[in-house]
Amino acid sequence: MTDTPTAITAAVLVHGAWHGAWTYERIVPLLAAHGVFAVARDLPAHGLNARFPAGYTTGAWSATSPSPAADVTLDDYVDSVVDTVAHVRALGFERLMLVGHSMGGIVVSAVAERVPEWLSRIVYLTAFMPATGVPAVTYIGAPENAGERVGGQFVADPRVVGALRIDHRSRDAAYLAQTRAAFFGDVDEASWQAVSQLLTPDVPAAPMATPISLSRERWGALPRHYIHCLRDEAIRPALQQRFIAEADACTPGNRTVVHTLDTSHSPFLSQPGRLADLLADIARH
Repeated sequence: MTDTPTAITAAVLVHGAWHGAWTYERIVPLLAAHGVFAVARDLPAHGLNARFPAGYTTGAWSATSPSPAADVTLDDYVDSVVDTVAHVRALGFERLMLVGHSMGGIVVSAVAERVPEWLSRIVYLTAFMPATGVPAVTYIGAPENAGERVGGQFVADPRVVGALRIDHRSRDAAYLAQTRAAFFGDVDEASWQAVSQLLTPDVPAAPMATPISLSRERWGALPRHYIHCLRDEAIRPALQQRFIAEADACTPGNRTVVHTLDTSHSPFLSQPGRLADLLADIARH
């Protein structure tokens, strides 16, 4: 298919940690209005595929209980997205846009390295974009990420439970306020109340600890866009800039196209119209 203003284009949207395909519920119909066919699915151990510690839904649980999602790997994530891309291609879209939010950035990088010929471009939405061979978890404590609010929300040692665990059902109002500030600082109250019931506690630790081998010839040859969110308190703006700088140093002949939104970590909730307009524009050009 041709990528022209009159052609229908396609996108696969990858959500982040503790989230699910619902991340893009407001974005998919807005993209459709722009002529962009978009698909979002739950990654393994997320959304409808979530696995919960025993007793979590009733409150009778221990924060140190081993995670039933501990065996999920980065390859499991990548296999799931590659399968989704293959299904979209079967509809006649030879090459499509791949978007990753937050933790989903490591997934889209790995997918781009595996099947670059299936993709027209990759988009990082305030996302991890680790350098080749560097595990994403390495960046969490980086100086550029100073002031992030996510690490303080963990209620268990990932090395013990096999997951990055946040208690989204906590009765501690101050703790929940920190979660909101980390991810949803500019999201309205009604949306926050809804999303707080959808977040799941366990994110498998292995994907964040797995380095990805990226090549200039595959991942590095694709047009690459980064949506930089200026009020993000989960992945700080300075760390986002570091990701961009490292990627550009790797592929100086194919630099990252940077876009800016004055939002928190969740523009799909706080400014869905602006985000959809931006994604549609990226898909077209």
